[in-house]
Amino acid sequence: MDTMRDRFAPVVSRLLDEDPRVAVVLAEIGMADFKEAQIRHPDRVINVGIREQLLVGAGAGLALAGLRPVVHTFASFLVERPFEQVKLDLGHQGVGAVLVSAAASFDWPAGGYTHMAPGDVALLDTLDGWTVHVPGHPDEAETLLRHAVAAGDDKVYVRLSVQSNAEALPVDGSRFLTVREGRAGVVLAVGPALDAVLAATEGLDVTVLYATTVRPFDAAALRRATETAGTDVVLVEPYLAGTSTSAANDALADLPHRVLGLGVGRRELRRYGRIDEHVAAHGLDAGSLRERIGEFLRAGVRVGL
Repeated sequence: MDTMRDRFAPVVSRLLDEDPRVAVVLAEIGMADFKEAQIRHPDRVINVGIREQLLVGAGAGLALAGLRPVVHTFASFLVERPFEQVKLDLGHQGVGAVLVSAAASFDWPAGGYTHMAPGDVALLDTLDGWTVHVPGHPDEAETLLRHAVAAGDDKVYVRLSVQSNAEALPVDGSRFLTVREGRAGVVLAVGPALDAVLAATEGLDVTVLYATTVRPFDAAALRRATETAGTDVVLVEPYLAGTSTSAANDALADLPHRVLGLGVGRRELRRYGRIDEHVAAHGLDAGSLRERIGEFLRAGVRVGL
């Protein structure tokens, strides 16, 4: 099966053909995939070289000129390194772009910590007005890329990963999906975490929600789920643990509730290893998730919540 990033260039190349507003801005990474598109649209496929601050600034300039820029590189170079440009050139100037990342939290372990970005979504949370898509399958990535480009002049972040669920679900760019229903807690799985969550909760009486659009946070869906499943909530996110805890707390602010945020830990793992080793080290494999989710739900029962 191809990866989410394998879908990126073909989808955006078609969008370049279909919509004269679409432009692509790259910083060397991914340029080879747009060679044919650059021949067809030399004025709308732009490579700024290894200059990530300029990457975002150029995208903002194109937006000011009325275009819909799609800006792409690894997450650590797209959100973290040029964060000031994301904040000022896009946010402060009131223009939008589609930022499309690769490498996710630790998709290329051999690249080292410079190529890891578990804090990207949390960092964007410090800014106003961003939509954040986290697809869990290449088909979902294609759908959400099209949603993002078509979203007027909005600021949108699309987080691509080589990690993927086995099957795609019919995502719509806004709502959480109910995958499984139960009465003893809610587990919200984000993007590529869904398969591990389904395996971890097999046989448990819990509702499983699936999120591929995490900002705006679908508070209404979470509240509906808690009406029958109770207000013990576990968030399983493929980036920094606790990134969405405050959003879940806000959604349930008028109700007694508990929230457990699971995800990538803050401790830096200096032995880079393989992706599956990072997943296990952060407790995001199915076995570890089952233990942590089960203990949390049992604790709620013990204290009578």
